[in-house]
Amino acid sequence: MKVLIVGGGGREHAIAVSMKKSSRVEKLYCVPGNAGIAQIAECEPSIGVMEFDKIVAYAKEKAVDLVFVAPDDPLVGGLVDALEAAGLRAFGPRQNAAILEGSKAFSKDLMKKYNIPTAAYETFDDPEAALAYLETAEMPIVLKADGLALGKGVLICNTLEEAKAGVKEIMLDKHFGSAGNRMVVEEFMTGREVSVLSFVDGKTIKTMTSAQDHKRAKDGDQGLNTGGMGTFSPSPFYTDEVDEFCKKYIYQATVDAMAAEGREFKGIIFFGLMLTPKGPRVLEYNARFGDPETQVVLCRMKNDIIDVIDACIDGTLEQVDLQFEDNAAVCVVLASDGYPESYEKGYVISGLEKFEDAEGYYCFHAGTKATEAGVVTNGGRVLGITAKGQDLKAARANAYAATEWVSFENKYTRHDIGKAIDEA
Repeated sequence: MKVLIVGGGGREHAIAVSMKKSSRVEKLYCVPGNAGIAQIAECEPSIGVMEFDKIVAYAKEKAVDLVFVAPDDPLVGGLVDALEAAGLRAFGPRQNAAILEGSKAFSKDLMKKYNIPTAAYETFDDPEAALAYLETAEMPIVLKADGLALGKGVLICNTLEEAKAGVKEIMLDKHFGSAGNRMVVEEFMTGREVSVLSFVDGKTIKTMTSAQDHKRAKDGDQGLNTGGMGTFSPSPFYTDEVDEFCKKYIYQATVDAMAAEGREFKGIIFFGLMLTPKGPRVLEYNARFGDPETQVVLCRMKNDIIDVIDACIDGTLEQVDLQFEDNAAVCVVLASDGYPESYEKGYVISGLEKFEDAEGYYCFHAGTKATEAGVVTNGGRVLGITAKGQDLKAARANAYAATEWVSFENKYTRHDIGKAIDEA
């Protein structure tokens, strides 16, 4: 079959690598893609992920059998609906289900209505009302832009002054654009964060292996929030007891809640969890694979990804026995120094060939571009260096060793990805 992947980051490269392993895939296409994806798929960099008409036309021109919509913006914008309306088979939630990620206010209201454990919250459209509420609120507190903000629209405020400045940043200065027209003010929770990705077919949910992301730009979880600086899988903090609780009160409950609201969800639900002293709570939902969680989860999946995708679309996921390798994986992001604020692009990357025959090692391209001079940096997050190992410590050592195989001017990385493993 022929498959088109929509997207151009590290997540999409990991998906492409997983699909390339499928005996059912004869040809891969990607829009817009990147230099890494271009090594295994035919890319069309002139088409953006929000150019729905062009994507539909391209999918028809290439006579693809499946379109995998990976990023949040086109899912929330309704690309799956547009593809299906054109008679194309697509994977990902329709627009009315992707709101699970598209609006934090919607997802919080859903959890409240269906008793899914989460932090206490209030929602505001008026900045003055938000400021008045904060005067009596307990600190620290969390402010969240309602809409999509590239994973960066969350502010943790330790003092009332910080919280007031946060309201100005989100709602008045529109630092996150229209995503800040509405804001959720949330109770600050403490505990370990864990990410759990899942396949969903509208009624059945099958969770993947657990993972943990590192959002802050600098070592020791300092600096600004980013799209993710590295991950490890599985999380040693995601115990059988936690899994049992989440299956009973969170996972299936979310799928059933969406169905009850007339918003049947087919695709990927990403559960961002906080393991609090009072038990697991939902921090956030995403309506797609996470980045860089995908890099450490898919490389450990035993199943043919196309079989699982078909089951999600056709409503037969219950028949799938989802399996993962009994090992571990760690991903360390190589970024451009200055990310997530200002950084320079266009530096030649050397050493990429060292991954070609290195079994258990992966170099997932995020922000790269192929030029006459070679592959160059083309984004804040440039590469996701990923390695497997018999356990987390071995995988971490392998991943960090592999970060030395490649070099480019301006290269920056955190040095403590997976350090929490030592505390487990």
